Amino acid sequence: MNLDFSVVKNQKNLLAFSAGVDSTALFFLLLEQNISFDIAIVNYNIRTQSKEEISYAKELAIKYNKEIFIFDTSIENSSNFEKKARDIRYAFFEEIINKNSYKNLITAHQLNDKLEWFMMQLSKGAGLIELIGFNEFEQKDTYKIYKPLLNITKNELEIYLQKNNLKYFVDESNFDEKYKRNFFRHNFSNKFLEEFSSGVKKSFEYLQNDLNSMNIQYEAIKKIDELEIFLNQNDDNLNIRTIDLSIKKRGILLSNAQRNEIIKQKELTISHKINISICKDYIWIAPINNSVMDKKFKDKCRINNIPRNIRAYISYKKIDLKKLMF
Repeated sequence: MNLDFSVVKNQKNLLAFSAGVDSTALFFLLLEQNISFDIAIVNYNIRTQSKEEISYAKELAIKYNKEIFIFDTSIENSSNFEKKARDIRYAFFEEIINKNSYKNLITAHQLNDKLEWFMMQLSKGAGLIELIGFNEFEQKDTYKIYKPLLNITKNELEIYLQKNNLKYFVDESNFDEKYKRNFFRHNFSNKFLEEFSSGVKKSFEYLQNDLNSMNIQYEAIKKIDELEIFLNQNDDNLNIRTIDLSIKKRGILLSNAQRNEIIKQKELTISHKINISICKDYIWIAPINNSVMDKKFKDKCRINNIPRNIRAYISYKKIDLKKLMF
């Protein structure tokens, strides 16, 4: 496998580890290129095998001088188990990252995962940005998520492990089709990649290039605490995509009805949590706040064209209005 991890070389990295095919292969691939990293693993106490996986993670950490972070928790194996598990997992990762100043969280998502995501989004109704939402880098507030295996199939990783006689575990829950991802995996994506992996890789590359050519400005031009200001791109579709991405980072998934309402009203509150205002030149997004503002502050905001539903948050955070001028 021709992989280049130089983008995270000489940085402080945390590997999300599970002892499965993907993360075990990535563990040894990072070792081969002398990339510095530590590991974090979560035990949900659902499977008896998980104790062996934790034990194996400890063995690797000791053998290769890696710091290991283990989170032991209990979670009900219900229909929304995957979402709950993901929320717990990433909250744990972020706590470690913030306490220990890691720059990157490295995850072992691979091409099968990317295609599964594509198909799941396609089944729900999605645009280009959502369809290829699995990207190599994802910027968070204090760190980046790095997915270096997105051009490698799960089968290629398994062959690598077997060829090098490396131990790994197979999570039996990955075969349970009550989870939507597993349904897509076993009925569609795995079979499709067995026949067309080369074409799928090229198609994702072309789609990403097409998206880049659109030059969508979905990065905030100003960000202060949880206040974000974006350029109004004078295109409802591009604006709603920008808002969608910002809201998603805040843990809220917009429904189609909410998207339509945002475009219609321009200024509103989403899920009783986030205020949005689409103005002539800019899009403002901030948490809802009910702080009392004096008349002098309100007048300053009005003079500087700051949206009404954003002002209370600015007042609450004591943000200098000069920092919001363009």
